[in-house]
Amino acid sequence: MLRTLCLALAAIGFTAIPALAQDGPLRIVIEEGVIEPLPFAAPTFIAENPSAAEFADQVTRVVAADLAGTGLFREIPQSAHIARVSNFDAPVSYADWKAINAQALVTGSVALGSDGRLNVKFRLFDVFSGQPMGDGLQFGGGSANWRRIAHKVADQVYARITGEGGYFDSRVVFVSESGPKDQRLKRLAIMDYDGANVQYLTDSSAIVLAPRFSPDGSRVLYTSYETGFPRIKMLDIASVTSQGLADLSGNMTFAPRFSPDGGTVIYSVEQGGNTDLYALALGSNQPVRLTTAPSIETAPSFSPDGSRVVFESDRSGTQQLYVMPVGGGEPTRISFGEGRYGTPVWSPRGDLIAFTKQNAGRFHIGVMRADGSEERLLTASFLDEGPTWAPNGRVIMFTRESAGAGGSAQLYSVDISGRNLRAVPTEGAASDPAWSPLLP
Repeated sequence: MLRTLCLALAAIGFTAIPALAQDGPLRIVIEEGVIEPLPFAAPTFIAENPSAAEFADQVTRVVAADLAGTGLFREIPQSAHIARVSNFDAPVSYADWKAINAQALVTGSVALGSDGRLNVKFRLFDVFSGQPMGDGLQFGGGSANWRRIAHKVADQVYARITGEGGYFDSRVVFVSESGPKDQRLKRLAIMDYDGANVQYLTDSSAIVLAPRFSPDGSRVLYTSYETGFPRIKMLDIASVTSQGLADLSGNMTFAPRFSPDGGTVIYSVEQGGNTDLYALALGSNQPVRLTTAPSIETAPSFSPDGSRVVFESDRSGTQQLYVMPVGGGEPTRISFGEGRYGTPVWSPRGDLIAFTKQNAGRFHIGVMRADGSEERLLTASFLDEGPTWAPNGRVIMFTRESAGAGGSAQLYSVDISGRNLRAVPTEGAASDPAWSPLLP
């Protein structure tokens, strides 16, 4: 029987047991504390024709970077490889890979057709058991999409080793910032999850805030100051065209988010100094009021099954988190720690809610259960805010802003244990990230 590497995921922290005896299966048991990344080897994929050579190297590097970037894997440098892979179908010299302590081996080949189509094949091997992990797979597409193909390979490797869905073949929409801190120019931009392939979706003529993907990744909701005060707009990514939503007689509308089925938008409306939550079925002009408290209700987020909404409110006197049924009704407070809580976002797995916390002059990104239990803080800095979840619910991206007149915003990511904090590369300052679902 084929044996796979197993990854047991726990709610808090990490401890690794990367390798058992040679005649037993490899296991990484994640429990608490610190993880020892699993060593893997990714020799440069074979170029099946001369024109594919450059792509073969690029695809290999992206696959390796995706895996190593999770903090769960450590790439063994190619300079340490004993075996040389010269044929995709050649038998694996397991002894040579064991000698350098590789526990997983990724091999592949790349072919570029005369029509410009790129075909990438890969196989994954459990070195210590001396067996392939599942069948080989092939992905194809236009050569301009070579990075997407590489991300798809990495997603498959990640899934086979961890048993979890991947998140590499995804995009992030965010606010690209330029100019001095007190006169920031802002425009919407979209990029691959790792900062590559940046495209701008709006110009900087009006302030834009809080973009949010639709469940299928084809549209983005955001708040625009084009008219001089905040209004919700919806942008179609393919055509880069936008339209206004939720026109409520000149009242300010902001903080929109799609329902899990993409058919409804929930958002905040300010009327006479009071802010409440409303829901609007797309295609309808009849918004439904969900809250009526004399307080500020904002930053709503649906549970993945669409049955509940988490939001922030100051109805208790300070900014806290509440959960209510999707159709409205009496909300239940779920945050009770010291400090203020805001910007809650439900995990796509449904198990956790991420949030921003301000306490004792510091900002934190944290997570808690939907009932408010098991709160834990993942970050701390001068200003961390606005979490968004990776498609697999295991990584959070957020905005970190540095202090001082020359401070600027930058995107960071962290896993749900609070480890593997990493800056996300962007051209210039960036804020308000929103992670897409996996691309089709």
